[in-house]
Amino acid sequence: MADIKETISRLFAEIEFEKEPEGLYDPLRYMISIGGKRIRPTLCLLTYSLYREGFPEEILEPAAALEVFHTFTLIHDDIMDRSPLRRGRDTVWKKWNEDTAILSGDVMQIDAYKRLAKAPADKVGAALDLFSRTAAQVCEGQQYDMEFETVPEVKMADYSKMIGLKTAVLIACSAKMGALIAGAPEADCEALYNYGYELGMAFQVADDYLDAFGDEKVFGKPIGGDIINRKKSWLTVRTLEKTSDKKAFMEAMDIPSNTPEEKAAKIATVKAIYTENEVDKDAKAEIVRYSDRALDAVRGLSLPLDALKDFAEKLVGRAK
Repeated sequence: MADIKETISRLFAEIEFEKEPEGLYDPLRYMISIGGKRIRPTLCLLTYSLYREGFPEEILEPAAALEVFHTFTLIHDDIMDRSPLRRGRDTVWKKWNEDTAILSGDVMQIDAYKRLAKAPADKVGAALDLFSRTAAQVCEGQQYDMEFETVPEVKMADYSKMIGLKTAVLIACSAKMGALIAGAPEADCEALYNYGYELGMAFQVADDYLDAFGDEKVFGKPIGGDIINRKKSWLTVRTLEKTSDKKAFMEAMDIPSNTPEEKAAKIATVKAIYTENEVDKDAKAEIVRYSDRALDAVRGLSLPLDALKDFAEKLVGRAK
């Protein structure tokens, strides 16, 4: 993994976008510069490395495309969620304005397709099909997420479908993309897709858990954002399944949060209900369940699994 980490670091340190107009492309450079875990390109290179040695441009550019596309979704998500911070820094709409954020996000998506098109000629068609299908699914997931904001209660099956689309499919795509470009057998590609999907589910549940119970310095954005914004998170959905007093919980979610003091009080009240119903423990158990399913998906492959196990542990281990 050390060589992959070094390759990823160099790839994004040297990544280039168009220079002008600066007002369009500076937000792209800004978002890439503030970093992130680079989960998707790392997984893409990892699965590629299971079949091939070295990292030529024909895999580096598609790997970069996955991160560029993911970053585009973050720019637009932050507008829709009214999030002021991303990875501890101002979001694009906050630093510039909403119009700039929308347009810069659009051109970032186009840039991702340009990079993906640099896949090997005999693989580019399949790669674009996979990527385009995934891109549409991510948008579908975001639409479901927004629709959930207008209903009082969401069933866990519907929530799981939403996060599967919004989060898990892009991680699954990343796992399959590396293997596909490496020329892996179709059965291996599908197994790795399933590994990525289950791991993506674990990652989203972990993200929801850490939003309430994580460390802001580690998490990279304010703790309790989902509570303040009345988001339908895994914790919220599970609480409504378990609590004997839905009315009290809904009232807690409706507590005003206009001042720092009100926000702190609301977060504390809702978290107390979470822990009272042991939803925090349930979330940790769910993370383990999805992680186990991810490894089960690839257990039958004739591949060294240590790297895939290590990747899974690094991705969600701190929330277990």
